[in-house]
Amino acid sequence: MTSSLFRGRSRCAKAHIRVRVAHAVLGALVGAGWLMLPLMTVATRRPVPATAPGTLADAAAPGQGGTSAADYALPLIAVAAAAVLAAYGYLRRVRRTRTRTTPGTTLPGRTAPPTIADAERQARIALVLADDCVRTSREELGFVRERFGLGKSGGWAREGWGEKAEAGPPTADGMRTRPIPATGAAPDTGAGSGAGAAHGGFEAEAGAAGAGAAGARFEARTDADRRTRQETEAEPATQVAARARAAKAQFETGTDADRPTPQETEAEADAETEAMAGAGAGRRTPQVTGAEGGARAGAVPGAASGGGALGDPPSETETQHRATAEVEAETATAAFVHALRGAETELVAAFAMWRRYERGLPGEAGARRQALVGVVGRCAEAGRRLDAEAAALDQVRGLEGPGAGMALNVAEGRFRALAARTVAAHATLAALRERYAPSATDPVTGSVEQAKDRLLFATAHLNATRRSIDAADGDGTARNLRAAEGAVAQAEILVTGVERLAVRLREAAALVPAALTGAEAELTAARHGRSRASLATGELNARLAHADGVLAAVREELTGALPYDPLDALRRITRAVDRLDVGRSGVLDTAALLVARTSLDSADDFVTVHRGAVGPEARALLSEAARTPATGTRTAFETDTAARAARGLAERDVRAHGTPYPDTTTIGLPGAVLGGILLAEDPDGGPPATFGGPATRGRRHVRAPG
Repeated sequence: MTSSLFRGRSRCAKAHIRVRVAHAVLGALVGAGWLMLPLMTVATRRPVPATAPGTLADAAAPGQGGTSAADYALPLIAVAAAAVLAAYGYLRRVRRTRTRTTPGTTLPGRTAPPTIADAERQARIALVLADDCVRTSREELGFVRERFGLGKSGGWAREGWGEKAEAGPPTADGMRTRPIPATGAAPDTGAGSGAGAAHGGFEAEAGAAGAGAAGARFEARTDADRRTRQETEAEPATQVAARARAAKAQFETGTDADRPTPQETEAEADAETEAMAGAGAGRRTPQVTGAEGGARAGAVPGAASGGGALGDPPSETETQHRATAEVEAETATAAFVHALRGAETELVAAFAMWRRYERGLPGEAGARRQALVGVVGRCAEAGRRLDAEAAALDQVRGLEGPGAGMALNVAEGRFRALAARTVAAHATLAALRERYAPSATDPVTGSVEQAKDRLLFATAHLNATRRSIDAADGDGTARNLRAAEGAVAQAEILVTGVERLAVRLREAAALVPAALTGAEAELTAARHGRSRASLATGELNARLAHADGVLAAVREELTGALPYDPLDALRRITRAVDRLDVGRSGVLDTAALLVARTSLDSADDFVTVHRGAVGPEARALLSEAARTPATGTRTAFETDTAARAARGLAERDVRAHGTPYPDTTTIGLPGAVLGGILLAEDPDGGPPATFGGPATRGRRHVRAPG
């Protein structure tokens, strides 16, 4: 029977111990006495009674030493019996230790191998953790690269000359200088009113959008539509000075994040000086009406002024600054980029192994166990690569020291730009809902509200960052700044998703008539027997009838009075004609690739901004969709199907996870935890996620700002 100590029962434990000790002592005394008995009787002349002479007595006669062999028989038997009992007890204890289900101690060096269920659980945790680390590291590395661009090129990263801002976030009609006008004031969808000027800025700009055409043009205008540096230099000095005074007045009433930094003040002074010097040089000077200038002055504090045409190329000096900044950024971040690429490669391999495992490959139990071990090993290697560069990245950024000011400028610049883009995205989404069916805008439902929530969270932590800088609190600066950067990055993803969907819907609507024409040509070829698949007559007729029905339904939607979903129309057209296997025309391939790209981007955005709740199945399926080479219609179908399935699994995980910290009073905390900005390790949300692997990503602890 297993001891009560090992079985976790305390009843009669002391009594059992005493009985066992007493038995052991008694057995030891009996054995010792038996062994000592021959020595106690060796000194006597007649140790045993005399026996009659005979054969038996002669055989047992004492030898020369005074003892006989019979005297050692019983002690030897006792020793052998004790050895047998000890061996039996040892074997029994080992067997019970290996098969026990109650808590107990295991023998050293004999740990039982994990079961398949345990290995699967470890692999799931490792995949989610590694994917979170890669996404977070990519996000912070973007801020590092932008920091070098801002510091070396005189502000091109914040003036719209970055890689993404160069093209500019498009609007629903596809024209970057002709945004969809706002149909009215945007309703208040923000969370709370105590977050500072961020929410107030949203409402003020939404009100200005309904005030007049000039205000609407400004609010729908994005970073791409703002004035370039060349045009700013060409403006009359009086206009530049007036805008600077208006912006400064707005800054004084704004939040800490909206107030100008010393670097911004110096940049404004330089801009004014350069504008005065070049006012009479014969450059183009765009006219700014009073209403539009007032809207710009009352817009998001600190945002770069806009109004110039995006098509004008940058000046030669600007191009040189930009090239120099790119070289500096590449040099300073080469090691971190290399580590991130290596981690991404390991993660992709781990997801591929997991997908094979989910399909039942390999089939043998031992091979499946080894596959799970390989998944965990790949994820560990991805984390190790990021952990190795975490300390070096902290040293390059210097958030606890002199690098905090420049990093804060980058974060505040992106914040101000996103505040204006969020208002434009609200108007864009409202126009899309009026023009297209509800299914067309389902992928971005709630994106604007979530972006506002992230910006409110960023506002609080940007203010806390500036207070920490003023108090020379390096640790607090790094903590709050990383939390703000994570919120700003996710807000940008959400707003960009709305802008991108508007462009994709416009492209799809323009492509539907051409796709119908190409599909009719495919049907004609199939009816003339030019299908590459050897189909029976009945099967071919059934597929032709199905394709005819799909095309007729799409035409009815196009000519009907109700709005329709152009992306879904392209998906139905291409899939219906694909079953005929005639050979694709170029327009159908283009349509299938457009649909696949839209589904993939939508799924990736959703997983990124909800990574605190999404499980490994959705992430693995999304990775498989991204790995599929979109080189033709059939592979585009596979990508589209996998991406939509991944989005569905991710939404299921988020619904099952629920809202974290439902009773909190901290603005934006539930969204920050759900998005993986904070790691949810403490009641206040936990540390912010940073560049690094599992061992270093939570190295900065954050406290909720007061």
